[in-house]
Amino acid sequence: MKLNDLVGANGEWLRGSGPEADIVISSRIRLARNLADFPFISRATEPDRVQIEKALRERILTIEAREQILYIDIEDLGGLDRQFLVERHLISREHAESRGARAVAIDRGEKFSVMVNEEDHLRIQVLTSGFDLEGVWQRVNEIDNLIEEKVAYAFHSKYGYLTACPTNVGTGMRVSVMLHLPALVITRQIDKVFRSLQKIGLAVRGLFGEGSQAMGDFYQISNQVTLGKSEEELVQQIADIVPAIIDYERKARDFLVKESQENLHDRVSRAYGILRTAQTISSEETMMLLSSVRMGINLGLLPDLEIPDINQLFLQTQPAHLQKLSGAELDTADRNIERARYLRRHLAQGNGEDQAGKN
Repeated sequence: MKLNDLVGANGEWLRGSGPEADIVISSRIRLARNLADFPFISRATEPDRVQIEKALRERILTIEAREQILYIDIEDLGGLDRQFLVERHLISREHAESRGARAVAIDRGEKFSVMVNEEDHLRIQVLTSGFDLEGVWQRVNEIDNLIEEKVAYAFHSKYGYLTACPTNVGTGMRVSVMLHLPALVITRQIDKVFRSLQKIGLAVRGLFGEGSQAMGDFYQISNQVTLGKSEEELVQQIADIVPAIIDYERKARDFLVKESQENLHDRVSRAYGILRTAQTISSEETMMLLSSVRMGINLGLLPDLEIPDINQLFLQTQPAHLQKLSGAELDTADRNIERARYLRRHLAQGNGEDQAGKN
């Protein structure tokens, strides 16, 4: 398994299947862990980092058969490949941009990734399409136990797992669900929902997590504090609140269909038309327009299109993916032209049209 094997495939987080997949894009649980015998990354020397990576590599490679795991030395990657992994939600921006010995292990199905020497020695992530926190929790717990059988974690009898950031101390767990909420944005109810979430201690972030913007009406909902609650309680907290958000979004979509059908149809049709005909288009505009098209498919306004195909366009039109697909590094202007060409070609194929000669 090689990095380029991932290029043409859809990432797990945009596969478009699983419970409530029309609104819940993906469910994710991440665990932060540190080894007891080494200082935290912020205080570790480069020899420490090398030893940490060496100590963890062989253990991580036993999670599944070796041919099923891609183990990557991040320091050996160029900037384009690092950004590619960020876009696929397999590593964080911080992991991509830092320096020194660090790695990531990815399974063939991209359902888990294990970052070595990010903010903590270990960041174990399990991700699945749709709303399935229980399944994700079982898998991440299994991986955590397999690793802990051979290494000693930094653990305090009173405080739990010790982590670089105080907000992760305790379980070291972040439970998050990515939602597609275009109707709440259109009806201007989204801020009210977010204020309610913040009052009960939940964080709302954009497409790529902390510090990122909400592109394409994608939002991540996650717990903020891990200390003082069990893993089961944290999973249940998110599991209890997400159905209410799904219900709000469905009601907002029903309202748009009943009270503003012509405007809704116009919005979706315009978005689809621009994506099919644009000669140059930015990543941000593409995400916004694809969001409207995705909602339109779910509401039956574009019956000839499939959600997995649109989900794939969300990913393949991101800057690093676009460049890897084209086989060349492109500046912003050329990326915008190539993105428009890619969209025209693939949306034409989706309608059974042959526009190759026109592109």
